[in-house]
Amino acid sequence: MTKHIPTDLSALDTIFHECNQCGTCCKQYKKISLQEDEVERIKKLGGHVGYGITLTEIREKGLTHAQEDAAKSNKVFMIHPDDQGCKFLQKANDKYYCKIYHYRPRACKGFICNMADDSFLSLFGDDSIHLIGETTFGLPLPKK
Repeated sequence: MTKHIPTDLSALDTIFHECNQCGTCCKQYKKISLQEDEVERIKKLGGHVGYGITLTEIREKGLTHAQEDAAKSNKVFMIHPDDQGCKFLQKANDKYYCKIYHYRPRACKGFICNMADDSFLSLFGDDSIHLIGETTFGLPLPKK
C-alpha cells in the first residue's frame, strides 16, 4: 500500500494565475481536498463532507472507524453531490462568487486559474485533487 504524503500547503497559493470568475472550477469539480482543521467549519457552513473510503474498509472496520482512519490519512473532501456545482457558488452581474470566500478550503484558495475550460479539464481530468499532487484516492501522483 502506498503511504499518503501530506500536501505542501505553501504550494496551494502558487498553482495558477488570476481568476476570471467564470465559475467553471466550482461547477466542474466534484471533490475538494479538506485539511483537518477545515472539516468542521465546512460542515457548520452547510457544505457536504465525504470520506475517501472503500466498501471493503467499511465492511472490515465499520463505517465510524473507516471514517476516522480516512480523517487521520487526510482523505476527507468537500463534495458536490449534484450537477449544480459547489453549494457556495453564487452568480451576480454575470460573474461567479464564493459565498464563503474568506472561509473557503485551502485547496480552493490555491485554485486560482484562468484556464478552467475544456483544455484545462483535458489536462487534469474531472477532479481538482490532481492539482495538488494527489490522486483521487488522496495518494501521491506517480513519478513519471
